[in-house]
Parts: sequence; C-alpha cells; structure tokens
Amino acid sequence: MKKSILFLLACCSFGAMPIAHSADQVELRFAWWGGKARNQATLKALEAFEAKYPNIKVKAEYTGWDGFYSRLTTQINSNTEADVIQANWNWLTLLSKTGDGFYDLNKLAKPIGLDQFSPESLASTTVNGKVNAIPVSANVMLFYYNAATWKKAGVALPKTWDELLKAGPVFKEKLGDNYYPLILTEQDSLLLLNSYVYQGNQKPMVDEKARKLGWNHADLVEAFTFYRKLVDAHAVPDARTMASFGKGVAYEMKPWINGEWGGVYNWNVLYTAESQNLANPADLVMGPYPMREGAKDAGQFHKTALMLSISKNTRHPEEAATLINFLMSEKEGVIPVALERGVPLSKSGEKILRDAGLLTDDDPVISGLLQSASLPNKSKALPYLEDPQFGALFSSALQSIDYGKATIDQTATNFEEQANRILRRIMR
Repeated sequence: MKKSILFLLACCSFGAMPIAHSADQVELRFAWWGGKARNQATLKALEAFEAKYPNIKVKAEYTGWDGFYSRLTTQINSNTEADVIQANWNWLTLLSKTGDGFYDLNKLAKPIGLDQFSPESLASTTVNGKVNAIPVSANVMLFYYNAATWKKAGVALPKTWDELLKAGPVFKEKLGDNYYPLILTEQDSLLLLNSYVYQGNQKPMVDEKARKLGWNHADLVEAFTFYRKLVDAHAVPDARTMASFGKGVAYEMKPWINGEWGGVYNWNVLYTAESQNLANPADLVMGPYPMREGAKDAGQFHKTALMLSISKNTRHPEEAATLINFLMSEKEGVIPVALERGVPLSKSGEKILRDAGLLTDDDPVISGLLQSASLPNKSKALPYLEDPQFGALFSSALQSIDYGKATIDQTATNFEEQANRILRRIMR
C-alpha cells in the first residue's frame, strides 16, 4: 500500500539540500489564501523559519479564497506581487502562457530542492521548459459526509447517484427543511456535473484542439437537468438558499458547523479544515464515489492541488527559494502545517510527516487519493474548468434555472454561446 501512495504522490529522492542565502537583512512577502486552520499553521511555520534564518523576515499576506485571484492579478499587472505566492495550478494558463509569468525555478534547483519532486509532478507546473512553481500536493474531488447527521436521518451513505437523490426527501421529513444530504458551492457544482455527464458520454467538457466546448447541446441539457433533479429532491440546496448565507467559506458557516449540511463534494486537501469545524471532527468521513451504470470512467477531477511560485520581480530569489524549501522539506516547516495543504509531493516532507505519525495510510486526506487510484480514472483534468470566467458563467447558468429566469433548454443554449466566446479568448 505504501508503494501505491508514493506513486500517487509522484515523489522521488529525498534529503535536505544545502541552502545558500545572503547574510544581509531582507524581507520577503508571502501571499496565500486559506481558512483559520491553514493560516494559523502557516504562521507557526513562518515563526520557525525566522528563528532559523534570523536575517530573513517574512511578511504574511493571507486572505480567504474570495478575491484572492483578482487581487493577485492586479498586483502582477502593477509588478507589486509578493515574493512567494501560493497559486492554483490552472492559473498558469492565465498568468504564464509562455512560461515567463513567474521566476524559472530551474535557476534555483539546489536551494529550492527540485530533486525532491518527480519529473511527473514538476511537469504539471512547467511551461515551455520553465518550472514556474513547486507542486505542493495532489488533489482530488471527493464526497465527504457528516456521519452523525446521516445516522440521525437513518440513511446509509449513498453508493450511487440514485441513492443520493433518494436521501433528500428522508432528510427533509426526518430532520427538517434546513437539513440536506449534500451542499455544492459554485466550483463544486461544475465539477460534480462534469463527472456525472462524463460517466455517461466519455467526452471532455472542453475540446482543447477545437478550442471550444466538447459537449453538445444535449450534454449541457443533461448536466443542468441532473442539477435540477438534485435540487428538486432536496438532495442539495439551490443557489438562492446558498446565497442567503452570504459570501464566505461553506465549512465555516453555521449550517455546516451545526451538522445541518450533511456532506460536501470538495477537495481531499480540505478535509482537515472541514472536519475541524464540526463538534466531533471524526464525524466527517469519506463516502463512496458514485458511478453511473455502465460507466467506464469516473470523470473525477484530479490535479496538482496547490503551487508555490516565486515572483519574476523578486529581488531575493535565493531567500524565497530558502523559504519554499523550508516549508516543503524541512522538519520545522513541515510539521506545523502537516496536511493543511494536502499530502506533500516533496518526498522529504512526506517522510517527515510519516516519521512523526502525522501521515498514515488511513488518514482521510490520503485515503482519498487511494480511493481515486482505485477508480477507473483516465480523464484529463482541464484547467479551463477552473478558469474564473468559465466558472462564473456556469454558476450564473445554475442561478438562472433556480431563479426561474430561463428554462433548462434556454440556459444550455445561452451557456454554449457565451462559453465558446470565453474559451476562444483564454485559449489563444
């Protein structure tokens, strides 16, 4: 089993690399997004970093997810971005189309510890031969359920899509209108429906060669129809209900904390943050991944979870590399953060957590990777599905259905027209 995990994490050689850094006092800016648990863990690691490297001070610039990307693009356009940046994998297609958007880490191979990462994992963050980022961890979309809530409803965790639909009326009858088997935030809806439809048609949602949607009108109608089935069955709350709780991270909202929302379809890397907000964190368990009858592929979205990049404008590349290596591969930086950014793709980082007993094969974060590996999962993760414009358009489409502004057929037509315009722009 351990060999399969190492394969999943795409790790190679380990061992700390010697770090070269300036003796002069310097200040680095480090920008990231995260919830309370990630933020506190990262701050603790930064304290340890400054203690070990007293000539380097780190200014922490952390926010929630909302608005982080727009703020980053504004800073990049004005050359005021932080020295070290936590980024999403798909942003490379937007911010570094030719590989020149970030510092080429090939130039910092030793201080940043490139040999901690396999060629396969580095390929996901390389553009035109230039390593634009360190891949932090692997990420897959999974179903996690509040076992206590499901037990209260007297329903077994769903193994099929039909069982998920059938759970909705039971939750409503036994627990009340405010209880739902599952919630879907904006991106989750897109990726869940992508998985559902792909299981049936085996077609990618975006045709990379044609630079347009790979789904036809019927495929889009199927996706939006299934979404409406979930809503009508009380399996998930509609867009209006979710909007009533305002902007913010779903697992920090009262219905999640109180157990009214019985599950979430989200990244395995978020398990720790999601579970810690429950009265009993152990209540959050991974559920089976539903498959349509006859499906040859799960259509599950799996990718490099997060990246750490260095600004192309930094005046302190060596020190920035030192910080990243510390967070990824040195004990004092790895232990405090543990699995807050997922299972490390750095083999040193993975070994440190295993030796400390913080990473085991039955950990929900890593068991998610194992579940994904056990599924027929050959579909390619397309970065365009995480493009902010594309995602916003998809969310708007679901809202138009929920608010009764358009029929499903009209919504599919409008989405197809506007999505193809967006794809032509971002795929140039």
